[in-house]
Amino acid sequence: MKPLQHSLLLVVLLGCQFCSPTSGEAFPPEYQTFSGSLYASCRMRPNTQLPPGSPKVYGQVLFKQTGPEGKLSLRFKLHGLPASDPQPRAIHIHQYGDLSKGCTSTGGHYNPFGTNHPYHPGDFGNFVPRNGKIRRSLDSEATLFGGLSVLGRAVVIHEKEDDLGRGGDAGSLLHGNAGGRLACCVIGLSSSEQWNS
Repeated sequence: MKPLQHSLLLVVLLGCQFCSPTSGEAFPPEYQTFSGSLYASCRMRPNTQLPPGSPKVYGQVLFKQTGPEGKLSLRFKLHGLPASDPQPRAIHIHQYGDLSKGCTSTGGHYNPFGTNHPYHPGDFGNFVPRNGKIRRSLDSEATLFGGLSVLGRAVVIHEKEDDLGRGGDAGSLLHGNAGGRLACCVIGLSSSEQWNS
């Protein structure tokens, strides 16, 4: 084998050390570290553009997905909502992980397929707080893998309930008329430690 051919073969083999055995798709090294799973977390912080008197929501959203074909599982651990107000709150994934202008700069809903709300991956629906806290687990159509990965995008908790596309106006089909943005965070890869604790 000629040196150039040998070098190219080596590049291909090394480049695919984190590839899916079936599709050849490249995965991050954590895919092998965690036996085919990816983990992510999102540290929720209050919107820096909140009007006075708004709830200050903190906490975490945790993600786990085993392989690109597996369901994405999420855990919501949030606090800081008014304990006396059980109003449902909408939570969605937004397009950008840009917090330069608080939660405003996260853009609209992450909508890679150009569909109406509530059919975007990351339209999680409504969450009813108990004693000012949201503790909930669910599965999602969103993914941590490939070109449609939600890594680097934002999770936003809204001030109102999501009308789930039934509001009869354009806003309903864009964002569910869920109102202002109370808090947000950027989704980033993490170890399995938080998920397993």
